[in-house]
Amino acid sequence: MKIREFTLTTVFLAIILLFALTPIGFIHLGVIKATIIHVPIIIASIILGPRIGAFLGLAFGISSVVTNTMAPTLLSFAFSPAVPVLGTSHGSIWALFIAIVPRVIVGVVPYYLNKTLQKVLSKEKWSLFLTGLLTTVLHTFLIMGSIALIFHDAYAKAVNADGISGIIAAVLMVFFTNGIAEATLAAFAAALVVPPLLKVANKY
Repeated sequence: MKIREFTLTTVFLAIILLFALTPIGFIHLGVIKATIIHVPIIIASIILGPRIGAFLGLAFGISSVVTNTMAPTLLSFAFSPAVPVLGTSHGSIWALFIAIVPRVIVGVVPYYLNKTLQKVLSKEKWSLFLTGLLTTVLHTFLIMGSIALIFHDAYAKAVNADGISGIIAAVLMVFFTNGIAEATLAAFAAALVVPPLLKVANKY
């Protein structure tokens, strides 16, 4: 069991690093970067449990700090303390919170959410589909909500928003564009990949 767990964790970590260090994982959308790195983390959490899921989420968070430091976009100040916050000459330590904490949560939630949904739904694929969908929605909400709350002035300047209503509109725009796309991808990936992967993993 420990060898299988270690092997699968290594494989998932390699996938995360591959995504993080190539254009595959972070897709530049001008103001912000869309990502698919949460997908293998959700799958790993369901299969390997919340502890390993949290570890892989931490790796995701650290990779986000690195990529936003090396290839910054307009909102990279919210993910890297090395990037100056708009309107200032220095970065913020809160960027580490936004980059890491929601990603660790993404590694923990799928395991428990899937277990709960399996008790309610009759089909395993539906519980997996909803787990991928809802976890990604939570991830987007935590990221964008934290940015709007902690860096509201800088975020408003980055997206040319006027007041609270403008910030809310900008957050909703991100949610209903790349947020929905990320959630749909994660939902189908979890439903299609987890069942056969579990069968293979349980053989060893």
